[in-house]
Amino acid sequence: MIPTPAPGNPAWLPPSSSPWAPQAWPGDPPASAWPKCLPLPPRLSRETLAYREELDILKFLCKDLWMAVFQKQMDSLRTNHQGTYVLQDNSFPLLIRMASGLQYLEEAPKFLAFTCGLLRGTLCTLGVKSLVTASVAALPACKFQVVIQKS
Repeated sequence: MIPTPAPGNPAWLPPSSSPWAPQAWPGDPPASAWPKCLPLPPRLSRETLAYREELDILKFLCKDLWMAVFQKQMDSLRTNHQGTYVLQDNSFPLLIRMASGLQYLEEAPKFLAFTCGLLRGTLCTLGVKSLVTASVAALPACKFQVVIQKS
């Protein structure tokens, strides 16, 4: 069930009594981002057909979810057809301002933790258990590796 927003609360924020409320999830950014993003995919995919294949779900992430969150599509999606997917964004919006110097390259992965939680939460809501990691080789590009956990 998707929580309904409280009066005066923007639609993208969970109500304070919701289990997804920010104060209810202390901890590191991936742990806190993951539950907050659970209500997002059903809102985006209400009009779409049920996703049956993992690849279709990952395409949804790269196109529709990325467009809704970052106003752009992901640049590439690669797979080894064994449950590992690599999503690449060559101009990730949260890293663009950091791209002016190499001194930020080491700190950049910290800014991807919330996005890893967003991806993992979306996949979980769509019925896919996964591990999501991020890496940055050159700013503002980044890669997200999604490993599907078979149950």
